Amino acid sequence: MGNLSRLLKESWTLVEEHQDRLAGYFYARMFLSNPELRSLFPVQMDVQRARLLGAIVTAVQTLDDPERFDEYLRSLGRDHRKFHVQPEHFAVVGGALLDALRTFAGEQWGVEYEQAWADAYGVISKKMMAGGEADTNPPFWHAEVTAHERRGRDIAVFTLRPLQHPLEYRAGQYVSIEAPRYRPRLWRTYSIANAPRKDGTLDFHVRALGAGWVSSALVRRVQPGDLLRIAAPMGSMTLDRKSTRDIVFVAGGTGLAPVKALIEELTRYNRTRWAHVYFGAKDREDLYDLEDLKKLAARHPWLSVVPACSEDASFPGEKGTISEVLARYGPWADHDFFVSGPATMVKTTLRTLAELQVPATRIRYDTLGEL
Repeated sequence: MGNLSRLLKESWTLVEEHQDRLAGYFYARMFLSNPELRSLFPVQMDVQRARLLGAIVTAVQTLDDPERFDEYLRSLGRDHRKFHVQPEHFAVVGGALLDALRTFAGEQWGVEYEQAWADAYGVISKKMMAGGEADTNPPFWHAEVTAHERRGRDIAVFTLRPLQHPLEYRAGQYVSIEAPRYRPRLWRTYSIANAPRKDGTLDFHVRALGAGWVSSALVRRVQPGDLLRIAAPMGSMTLDRKSTRDIVFVAGGTGLAPVKALIEELTRYNRTRWAHVYFGAKDREDLYDLEDLKKLAARHPWLSVVPACSEDASFPGEKGTISEVLARYGPWADHDFFVSGPATMVKTTLRTLAELQVPATRIRYDTLGEL
């Protein structure tokens, strides 16, 4: 796929600076040609446009990694069952996408680029459809909120109990959540904060982000007894039990959620690997789960926790961004890394790890996004 990958990445640079307009044009074309598709999408389309672009970029970036490319698209296909996507919809999406790319690339768009995107989308759609068709689970699960706790200004920790069908997943994965009572047809991705349990319950850590429609509802309005919907699990930030290397978890804010799940899995079998958690936030209030982390470390000698605040001068622990703190410790070249948090924090951390000569193959992280 070398030449195809080159053509896709090369042509993407022609439209990259027009991403928002390209996405708006794409949806307009799709809804004009098939008005009935509009009912599958939320009234507010702002974030949905970003989801489209995130999925495109992720697919293009993983093309050179066949295993990751295949799993990502099959998971995306399983996840999209919640939108009631039918096989015939993929052709409509492909036509609108090519039209949008062609329009915004301008005169530099050529036959090679057109064919490359047509070929790539053909592969993408086939793998997504295969993933959806192979899934015997329901398109989504109804789940009851059994507990809801506010932690500070804008963070909530809550527990869901799936009804009717158990949700099978691996520690470190994430799911899409819809709050139909408050924000119908709006789905957002959140990491599960616990390893699989016998009772099937799922913990989530959510921060209300600005005017975030779903996150605000989950933090400020949802209460025990409410029914939410959750879609199929996705993500590859999971433990490799064959590895004997020590582990470093780097978490920013509510990016701690999948780290908590991975630690919980480790507590069930680990005896030989040291695990270090670097938990960063702006101030001590955002270290919302630090006490529980300390209790875990006290029970398990192989686990250590280093909290850090970047904007709290009175904080008694480490000061600075989590990447700055990480660079003070080490060496890290022989460790497995798991990175989770806001996109900017993840990018900065990956850059720091590259400077510290940590092989990219030993770093796991997920980009939470969907088409």
